[in-house]
Amino acid sequence: MTAKLPAFAFLFAVLSCISAVNTYSQNTDSVADTIRQNAAKEVIIAGVGDIMPGTSFPSEAFLPSPSVLKNLMGSLSDTLASADITFGNLEGSFLNDGEPAKRCRDSLNCYLFRIPESYSGLLAGAGFDLISLANNHTGDFGEAGKKKTKHLLDSLGIGYAGLTGNPWTITELDSIRIGFCAFAPNAGTINMHKTEEVLKIVRFLDDTCDIVIASFHGGAEGADHQRVPGAVEYYVGENRGDVLEFARLLIDNGADVVFGHGPHVPRAIEVYNNRFIAYSLGNFLTYSRFNISGPNGLAPVPMIRVDSTGRFISGRIVPAYQIRGVGVRYDPKGGVIKKIRELIALDFPDSVISLSEEGAITYK
Repeated sequence: MTAKLPAFAFLFAVLSCISAVNTYSQNTDSVADTIRQNAAKEVIIAGVGDIMPGTSFPSEAFLPSPSVLKNLMGSLSDTLASADITFGNLEGSFLNDGEPAKRCRDSLNCYLFRIPESYSGLLAGAGFDLISLANNHTGDFGEAGKKKTKHLLDSLGIGYAGLTGNPWTITELDSIRIGFCAFAPNAGTINMHKTEEVLKIVRFLDDTCDIVIASFHGGAEGADHQRVPGAVEYYVGENRGDVLEFARLLIDNGADVVFGHGPHVPRAIEVYNNRFIAYSLGNFLTYSRFNISGPNGLAPVPMIRVDSTGRFISGRIVPAYQIRGVGVRYDPKGGVIKKIRELIALDFPDSVISLSEEGAITYK
């Protein structure tokens, strides 16, 4: 894999310099020499939350029109493609036809997602490199849906992880090996509650790769669950895990970047042991059948710069939001930045990072 052209090169150069002053000031080498020595080894990683660009089940009325489809991501497609590595969580499976794996008395109240196979091109067009399949919707259309989804992602050169038969994937960026794993509390996924299995995967990738990216589908759902509680969360009777403990456990055992999703709303970010955690990236592109009002429609796009060992250097949150019937768009008002600044102050008052009003993430 070759690096994609960075659209935010100048911004990240500035942020790198700011961060380098804070991070490397104890070194005897000058800041300029440090930046010069490490510049070629840095990686820009972008992450987004839930992706479900339209479903043909239970009706094709839930699909975007052809004119809307081709511009679902607007300029954000180029933004994502500008990163070296781009991650997202696919809520559903790519499949043109097929019966659902579970039955519902009322199909209109049955939230199962069958995404047309041609829509997989949206992921390729936006430069996605890594996709999590660890969630409660990948299995909506059984093994047929999983098989077709994996086949399409393979054909597009997009790595994926999170299913019992696909616990991890490894990709290369020039000479840097990047491992990816994903976890969830759902059947058919690598279960986040099976700690021994989880840590075995993370440690294997840590031993094998230079940078390890992990994701999890956890935490309670909805606008009432924007906080990181630091305790086990439940939703409709299901144990959704203690995401604070889980994310930090991943890092303690070798993960370098952790992207959370599942609550359908943004949550706070932090840097723990010099590694980046986003506790929930919310909904990114959920065209139909999802609530996108209020915080549910806010879509943070963190673009972070790490060194070749995964150590966080600096970053930026690109603010986006969803518009019903249109797709996801850049938000000039920066609504999600304001929201995450509030949540950091509430949940991580002693945070080692600052998030500016413009979205810059730097060490204090």
